[in-house]
Amino acid sequence: MSHTTIIRPARLEEAGALTALCVRSKAHWGYDDAFMAKAMSELTVRPEWIADGLVLVAETGGTVAGVAGITDEGAGTFDVSVFFVDPDRMGDGIGRRLFGAICDLARASGARRLTILSDPNAERFYRCMGAKRIGEERSSSETGRVLPLLDYAL
Repeated sequence: MSHTTIIRPARLEEAGALTALCVRSKAHWGYDDAFMAKAMSELTVRPEWIADGLVLVAETGGTVAGVAGITDEGAGTFDVSVFFVDPDRMGDGIGRRLFGAICDLARASGARRLTILSDPNAERFYRCMGAKRIGEERSSSETGRVLPLLDYAL
């Protein structure tokens, strides 16, 4: 049975469940426990982002299937702060729908561009959405990784 996917604002009480979805999604790519522990700061959906109305949820059949959030970096630029799809729903178009919705939210908030510090496993997705690689940047977490930096014109 297929269910319709809706995109809606996240609710404050979902912060923990959304963080758990982010962890499941990241772990899907085979990262070990030590790496995952170091990456927790990047996987945590912050209640203040939700309170600011900058986090969206993809829900299918009453179940959260994905989460995406942005933060205002000033000067018409927003950053994709969180973007994860439940591993069981990857390939179902959830990411594409969420990306379109997060772009609409950013535009409505005055953004002219999005920046994305991407996990290497997600870079292909963002490039398929039309983002351009503009360089590399060190991760904000304790992982020490240098990650692809992408730009998306809105």
